[in-house]
Amino acid sequence: MPINKEKLEVRQKIVEGRPAFRRGESWRYKRLETSWRKPKGIDNHQRKQKGRGRPGLVKVGYGAPKESRGLHPSGFTDNLVFNIADLENLNPKTDGLRIGHGVGTKKRKEIMVKALEKKFKVFNARVSAGANKS
Repeated sequence: MPINKEKLEVRQKIVEGRPAFRRGESWRYKRLETSWRKPKGIDNHQRKQKGRGRPGLVKVGYGAPKESRGLHPSGFTDNLVFNIADLENLNPKTDGLRIGHGVGTKKRKEIMVKALEKKFKVFNARVSAGANKS
């Protein structure tokens, strides 16, 4: 049961139409990573949007709707849980769980049992493979 299915669909359409923001001239030099860096030079062609074929600039208009920001693709909010007490303040209809990385196998199983009883959506439901060792 996603929180707001329409907003998620709108977000998906926006993401599909969003250009791949790339660092200026990263395609030209191997030493430059492709991850976005804002162009700041006074004569920078990308900053000035001079000429065709230049990648777009990051702007506010490419953002997703406020209600859908930070949501998991399933539509639930993403909440980090480290113990059973953390489940008390969450709502199974709107909140999803992600069990913390530092939680051991024994505690993870306890949290999983409690979460399934309360019908929570658990995003990282796996149980560690190390539990089967003898």
